[in-house]
Amino acid sequence: MKIIERKDYLKRLIRLQGTPDIKIITGLRRSGKSELVRLYLKWIKSNTENCTIIYVDFANLKNDDLKNYKSLYAYIEEHYNDGCLNVVVIDEVQLCKQFELAINSLYNSHKYDIYITGSNAFLLSSDLSTLFTGRFIEIPVYPFSLAEYCTYYGLDVNTVNLLDSYVTDGGLAGSYVYKEKEDQVSYIRDIYQTIIKRDLVDKYGIKEESLLDSLTDYLMDNISNITSASKISTVFKKNVIETNHVTIGNYIKYLCNAFMFYKVKRYDIKGKKYLETTDKYYLSDLGFRYAMLGTRNMDYGRAYENIVAIELLRRGYDIYVGKLYQKEIDFVAMKQHEKIYIQVSDNISGAETLERELSPLKAIKDAYPKVLIANTGHAAYDIEGIKVLDLTRWLLAKSQNLEVL
Repeated sequence: MKIIERKDYLKRLIRLQGTPDIKIITGLRRSGKSELVRLYLKWIKSNTENCTIIYVDFANLKNDDLKNYKSLYAYIEEHYNDGCLNVVVIDEVQLCKQFELAINSLYNSHKYDIYITGSNAFLLSSDLSTLFTGRFIEIPVYPFSLAEYCTYYGLDVNTVNLLDSYVTDGGLAGSYVYKEKEDQVSYIRDIYQTIIKRDLVDKYGIKEESLLDSLTDYLMDNISNITSASKISTVFKKNVIETNHVTIGNYIKYLCNAFMFYKVKRYDIKGKKYLETTDKYYLSDLGFRYAMLGTRNMDYGRAYENIVAIELLRRGYDIYVGKLYQKEIDFVAMKQHEKIYIQVSDNISGAETLERELSPLKAIKDAYPKVLIANTGHAAYDIEGIKVLDLTRWLLAKSQNLEVL
């Protein structure tokens, strides 16, 4: 398989080297966590003097004897080298029973620079605060971005149908090794089945597997739409699927814990408060939608909005759905002191569509930047202080040195 350097993630790991907290690399199955760790280890060996690396990969049978927290702890202590930086890297840590006891003890010794990755089944984002209270920093890893997709295939902004190919192919790079679409789809479906059946059904003891499948299909079919557990429960009952809003709410939480979907809350721009009644859910990778649903009910506008949502998360923004009176702004993106209002659209060539997309942004009276991202195919331009950016150029700007602002 072709390997590309995931520079942004690598830079962050390098930046965190030697910091005291446990570095926990999280993300969707097959999103590249283990490969990132191997690239980081390669960098350490080439760039860090006087360093001892203690690497345990529990997917490797040779480490089978360490799948007990006491054995793991003893092994790492035996390989400690006084007088230098000791880097501990543990891949697939969940395969070690009660691993958190060993990790917390190593952390408390203040002797190690610790990095771990693990399967969603036993190292979900919701578990971290319980396992490592106040002792960790999470590094979320996402499937390949459009920029990484282009790097892998040697494509650029001028490639015909680039964005639509990415919508169906997705960012699960393990599928790229297969030449036929049928085999790529089969690979992605297998990942889906592993997440649903092993990571969620087994972990939570779910008895209603068919309900979980129906819910996942529904959320995939309704990406970028505002919804709630109560609304979904009502829709299911009309289709003779017996359930209730509590069960639906729990199942949605499980899917988000496993990084299958990302929940985005609503934010009242005028009142400057978060709203709890309804939310949006974005799919971690659109390859799942194509693999499971094909082109059924395909809405490229909503697909593009999903891509922007994941890209904003990838770039470190907290995102919310903006509400201003009766108007909706697709994203209020925040990072430290930065705030950006963003609308996303497929085609704004028509005057009526363009005005519909600009109207919510024009209604916002504060001075924060306002941006309309659409499939324009043109260089950036300005309308009444609102930046209009081409979606493909915005996604590729950093990697292909494109000017978008």
